[in-house]
Amino acid sequence: MKTVFALLLLVAGALANVTASASEWPNKPVKIVVPFGAGGQSDVIARLIAKSLGETFRQQFIVENQGGGGTVIGTRNVARAENDGYTLMISGMSSHVLSPAMNKDLGFDPIQDFTHIAYLGGSPTIFVVHPSSGVKNFEDFLRWTKSTEGGVQYVSPGVGSGGNSVAEFFASKAGIKLVHVPHRGGNTAVADLVAGHVKMGSLTWSTAREHVSAGTLIPVGISSGERVAGFDQIPTFREKGFPDVVTTVWLAVSGPRGMSADLTQKLNSAVNKALEQPFVRRHLEQDAFDVRLLSPVQTTGYFQSEHAKWVPAMRAALGTKP
Repeated sequence: MKTVFALLLLVAGALANVTASASEWPNKPVKIVVPFGAGGQSDVIARLIAKSLGETFRQQFIVENQGGGGTVIGTRNVARAENDGYTLMISGMSSHVLSPAMNKDLGFDPIQDFTHIAYLGGSPTIFVVHPSSGVKNFEDFLRWTKSTEGGVQYVSPGVGSGGNSVAEFFASKAGIKLVHVPHRGGNTAVADLVAGHVKMGSLTWSTAREHVSAGTLIPVGISSGERVAGFDQIPTFREKGFPDVVTTVWLAVSGPRGMSADLTQKLNSAVNKALEQPFVRRHLEQDAFDVRLLSPVQTTGYFQSEHAKWVPAMRAALGTKP
C-alpha cells in the first residue's frame, strides 16, 4: 500500500507540474518561424500577429526568418522542435501543401507532424509584367508567352511558393511555357522585376499592390474568385476562361506535433483576437485577405482539404510522380 501511495503521489506531482507549466506559459520569449526571407507577405503578417500576441501575453514573440529550400528548411526545423509552445511558425499553402506536392522527401508529414492552431487568411496571386514587355492586358500576355521562344521568365518568392505553383498550374492549363527564376522571398522578387531584370512576376497581391497602384508594374490577371475592390481593371483568371485557377496563398499558425489542447486553444483564441485588432484588420483588408476565425479542429480540417485538393493537381501540372 505504501508503494501504491508513493506512486500516486508521483503521478499527482507530475500532473501538477504539467498543469503549472501550461498555466505559466509563456514565461520566456516565444519564437515564430517564417520559412521565407524578410520583407514578404508571411514576414509582415508574422510581425503583426507577434505584436498582438506580445500585448496579450505580456511576453516577447520574436519573428525569425528561416528561408531556403522552398520553405522546407524552416518548416522542418519547427516539426523537430519541442512541443512546449515556445516554437511556432507561419505555415500555410506554400509550406504545407505546395512544397509537399513538389517534393516527397521533406523529412516531415505536413499534417501529422504539426499542431495546426489557427487560420489567418490568404491573399490571391497576381501576374504582373514590366512596362518594357509591351504587354497591356491579359490577351497581350497570352500572345507574348505563346510567341516567345523558350518561354517567358518569371520571378516568384521561391520554389514551392504560391507564386511559383500558380504560375506552373496556369501554364499547364493555358498550354504556355514559363521559366521560373526563384528568389528567397517576395521582397527581392519584386525588386528584380521592377528593375526590369525579368519581365514577368507571379506574386501575392500584397507584394505587388503598391507597384500596380504606382503603375510601375502592369497587372494581367489575378487568382481571386472576384475582382479586387478598388482595382476593377484587373480581370480574374476565372473570368478569362480558367475556372480552376482560383486560390489564395493562405497562411496559418502552427506548432510541432503534440502541443497540449489547453495551450493550443489559448493560442487560437489569442490569434483570432489579433485578427480583429484594427491595425491588423486594416492591413489584411488592403491585401484582399479572406479572413476567417477558425477553431484548431477547423484549421486542421482546412489543411487536410487543401492538401487533398491541390497536391494531386500540382503533381499533375508539374509531371511529378505521386
